[in-house]
Amino acid sequence: MPIVNRIAGMHDEITAWRRDLHENPELLYDVHRTAGVVAEKLKAFGCDEVVPGIGRTGVVGVIKGRKSGSGKVIGMRADMDALPILEDTGLAYASKVPGKMHACGHDGHTAMLLGAAKYLCETRNFDGTAIVIFQPAEEGGAGGKAMVEDGMMDRWNIQEVYGMHNRPGMPVGAFGLRPGPLMAASDRLYVLIHGKGGHAAYPHKSIDPVLVGAHTIVALQSIVARTIDPLKSGIISMCMFHAGNAGNVIPATAELTGTARSLDPDVRDQLEQRFVEICEGTARVFGASAKATYKRDYPITSNHPRQTEFAAAIAGQVVGAGNVDTDLAPVMGGEDFSFMLEARPGAFIFVGNGDTANVHHPAYNFNDNVIPVGVSYWARLVETAMPA
Repeated sequence: MPIVNRIAGMHDEITAWRRDLHENPELLYDVHRTAGVVAEKLKAFGCDEVVPGIGRTGVVGVIKGRKSGSGKVIGMRADMDALPILEDTGLAYASKVPGKMHACGHDGHTAMLLGAAKYLCETRNFDGTAIVIFQPAEEGGAGGKAMVEDGMMDRWNIQEVYGMHNRPGMPVGAFGLRPGPLMAASDRLYVLIHGKGGHAAYPHKSIDPVLVGAHTIVALQSIVARTIDPLKSGIISMCMFHAGNAGNVIPATAELTGTARSLDPDVRDQLEQRFVEICEGTARVFGASAKATYKRDYPITSNHPRQTEFAAAIAGQVVGAGNVDTDLAPVMGGEDFSFMLEARPGAFIFVGNGDTANVHHPAYNFNDNVIPVGVSYWARLVETAMPA
């Protein structure tokens, strides 16, 4: 595995950064300590420009190559936020903050991009400008969108943008990606059902929103089963059902909350249309009413063909072409790097995390053996895209 020698020598240092971040997780946009650590290190490395506060609490670092005649500008993004999960790893460096943990590996992503920034500041063996992007609020807060809307792409004239995420179950020393849809659009579903409350002993004098909600949940499964092309992917998952406060009272209202996932814009449109029709129509059948809200959240994470081919070639330089899956099956998880890919051409790639607990699990931990692989990928990407 041809890891860059200088980067291999930084392994212990980057691991220490990663574990410090792991001990001090922060959520969504409230990543002030993490962003401060990132900005401090970027300045110490000698970045030509370090700008905090992009997309509220994001940080951008600018590294100019030894030459700048090409005019090329490449962006690389890492996410910084953690999850509201109680850690159950028993690690010496486990979270010090009860109820918060880095259960998705964003501590590793941040540390690897910091390692790449240090290497690139030391060597500057490229012709152009490398932009390192440290993003808040990936876990449901759309921090990627906030950074784009804050003018990041235009401010630094970013021409292409690349992202990376660890993947449990994929061997360390392996990469995976594909052109086109790689991760699903992730949308939020809300239903408020209005019935007529009353005594549970006299249901005929009430309109039971719990019954309406139950029929609604079952009926919604017909969207994927009977509306969506069976050769295409779609998900409707209703995950919360809240109604009532007593065991002998029929409540007046019920609330349902869930998510929809899709890999195709037409499927996304179908999901939205049928969701509203079924929720509101089912309520009417029972004499109730329903307000159905389909909130489009993260778009489809869709890789651009040329940049995907380039990213795969870089990964092959690091781990060997045989360890790069260029036709990885899409996943139905969402990712707000999608907003950056809508703004600029680029590619998102998975790097193997080995045989670990899955992301968003209390026992998950980023595998520190991945660090030299990921940092070498970032370094080679810059040096190959903008050769000196």
